[in-house]
Amino acid sequence: MLALQAAALLDRRLMEERSGELLRRLEEHARVAGDALLARALEILARDVRPPQVAAACCAALAHAAGPTAMVGGQVDDIRAEFQAGDLQQLESIHRRKTGAMICVSLELGALVAQATAPQHDALATYGRKLGLAFQIVDDLLDVRGEETPVGKRLRKDAARGKLTFPALLGAEASQRRARELVADACAALDLFQPHAVPLRTLANYVIQRSR
Repeated sequence: MLALQAAALLDRRLMEERSGELLRRLEEHARVAGDALLARALEILARDVRPPQVAAACCAALAHAAGPTAMVGGQVDDIRAEFQAGDLQQLESIHRRKTGAMICVSLELGALVAQATAPQHDALATYGRKLGLAFQIVDDLLDVRGEETPVGKRLRKDAARGKLTFPALLGAEASQRRARELVADACAALDLFQPHAVPLRTLANYVIQRSR
């Protein structure tokens, strides 16, 4: 999963910097590295997960999350939305297929390996969808009002690139409220796990408080 996340991050950085030095000097290497990381992620699942039926289900889930109807499709629609009039439904659709898909498949892989029940799968899927949107809202807010050193990347670039963002549509304060609501909903979805949900609730609270 870390390999796929790294591949997704490479693709995102290439899109963010496609008119800058990174594109001119490193695009080919970064693209190849992204392809290699995705292949490596599938190799690890196929080789190390047992039984084979679960390994196959994990590979299928990961390939779907990384593919044209999820991460790649979300990235394409994110580019297409630049300097276009958009709405909240469109924006949420984009990020459910990008950040949301990566979070959801991470949870799905764990559920498949642990042979979770159908209600547990559903609870984790709800948690992942809510947390994915909350993560992106916070990411958009950090670009507007974060500080570059702790965040670790260039800021104030979304507006210049005509990006469709939550603060642009809702305003910063309403976006912050929406993120908190989503995190609360995500945590509520974990009630059936009782004490075992503590690590996931801690992760959700980190997302709303993060500065990078």
